[in-house]
Amino acid sequence: MSKKLDIVKKQELLKVEDLHMVYRSGKLESTALRGVSFRVKAGEFVAIMGPSGCGKSTLLHILGGLLRPTSGEVLIDGFDMAQARDGERTKVRRDKIGFVFQRFNLLPTLTARDNIELASRLHNNHFDIAKANEMLRMLGLKDKMHHKPSELSGGEQQRVAIARALINRPVLLLADEPTGNLDSGNSRMVLEMLKNLNQEYKQTILMITHDHEAAASAGRILEMRDGKLLSRVQNLFYAMEQKLL
Repeated sequence: MSKKLDIVKKQELLKVEDLHMVYRSGKLESTALRGVSFRVKAGEFVAIMGPSGCGKSTLLHILGGLLRPTSGEVLIDGFDMAQARDGERTKVRRDKIGFVFQRFNLLPTLTARDNIELASRLHNNHFDIAKANEMLRMLGLKDKMHHKPSELSGGEQQRVAIARALINRPVLLLADEPTGNLDSGNSRMVLEMLKNLNQEYKQTILMITHDHEAAASAGRILEMRDGKLLSRVQNLFYAMEQKLL
């Protein structure tokens, strides 16, 4: 894995404009998103923080092409995810987006390396063993590559999931409560890994979380309540670290 990932050179990688999402069941309506707008530049690490039920998971699923919004615009690398057909969204999701979930979603019968290889082959890519080994080394997992998930700690499983998400070099990594199933020690380790991926390898990351400590790892924090973004916070400690690197 080279020092610089194959990221988009454009300044603005993600554009979300006046996004609304209304769930309907018969005559009942439930509004999840109420006019959400924000931008993410290539190479940023942005956290969207808010309590359960505020709409952040719905937002992430729309950004990842798993849901179609009621209205609004979602541009990823210039491609309109909101208006695209299902097949087009699937292609963009496969080629440009990596996912890390709260549940690790590793196949229990496969080793760490095999889980990563499967993700590569599902993308119709030739599996580069050297690249996978370098990624596992970077994430502190080189000696775990032949272990199955049951033989790994929660933090190690999440790091395998991160490696799996990155094997195809996505322009955008979406992390959904990535420390939600981890203890405090493993949470800090995974957050440090994400921060390292962003700072050293310029990986663009958008993470949703309800945890203030997790959000503090990001360079910018967007606060969400009741389907709206309320405020934007620049992480000054992160900014200072960036200048010192």
